[in-house]
Amino acid sequence: MLASPFQKQISSSTGLFCEEEAEAIAIKRVEKTTHLHFYFHDIVSGENPSAIRIAGSDKSSFGDTMMADDLLTEGPEISSKPVGKAQGIYALAAQNDVSLLMVMNYAFTEGEYNGSSISILGRNQILNDVREMPIVGGSGLFRLAHGYALAHTVWFDEQGDATVEYNVYVSHY
Repeated sequence: MLASPFQKQISSSTGLFCEEEAEAIAIKRVEKTTHLHFYFHDIVSGENPSAIRIAGSDKSSFGDTMMADDLLTEGPEISSKPVGKAQGIYALAAQNDVSLLMVMNYAFTEGEYNGSSISILGRNQILNDVREMPIVGGSGLFRLAHGYALAHTVWFDEQGDATVEYNVYVSHY
């Protein structure tokens, strides 16, 4: 005998299996797009770098892999107001040009998005003036996020330190 109209019973020679199915309740969610603007500071030099080499070859830079915990700020100066951290891995993934594989989480620590993050997974052709990378997910207010990030290098030195401007367009619920 069934306990409810949504419960099924299936008999087999090894026992009884019950499966409950809830009625689907449609929830209307409105997707919105948020524009974020911030600066990414990648410091590979000095006594306290924010990115360190964790793998690579002595023969070429192809395959060099960096682990990063980079500061995100409101303005282009590293001393401007912090808004979060870029944490993850980037690697030189092309043999014939300078393209990075970016696997990064941008974790926000200020304002309405404090505690939320977005995830970027994609190709970053760092010699192009503006690069587009996909947003593949997020957490907190950016749960189920998708969109794109536009990166533009503002400053780069011979040691490899860089400041990159980001304009991010993220769709979320």
